[in-house]
Amino acid sequence: MEPREPESTTIKNMTTSECLQLLSENYIGRLAYISGRTPHINPITFYHDAEEKCILSYSSPGFKIQAMKKHRPVALQVDDIRSIQEWRSVLVQGNFEELEGSTAKKQLHRFAEGVQRTIAKKDGETPKFIQDFSSRLQERHIPIVYRIHITDIVGKSRRDQE
Repeated sequence: MEPREPESTTIKNMTTSECLQLLSENYIGRLAYISGRTPHINPITFYHDAEEKCILSYSSPGFKIQAMKKHRPVALQVDDIRSIQEWRSVLVQGNFEELEGSTAKKQLHRFAEGVQRTIAKKDGETPKFIQDFSSRLQERHIPIVYRIHITDIVGKSRRDQE
């Protein structure tokens, strides 16, 4: 028996509102940045701060942070893949900004609370590891907290109709 082609495949552009909704429903994405002449992509945990129209995240000092300091334009891709026939994908383009001092502490706390709420909504779980961020904020060495100022956002979705 031959596989049946769907009667109608619809791949459509998502509205900005639909793109922002996908961002708010997720906390894992792939961060793209340039180092020298080479693109790199890493999975990250992020929080979409709708009020500030930015992406918040953090990292240990290292290669990725040094690369983003030199080349501030970055991209973040976030997907919701239910099947090969049903998926949504959003690409955010923006500019890297390293946060420091009390701003970094405040935004790391905002990130932690935001990710915790997103996980609770999406997965119905309240992860314990998020609580660790509060105590780490009191230590002398905090991770590098950064934000991506969103300059453009586009998305595509597919849903086959039988």
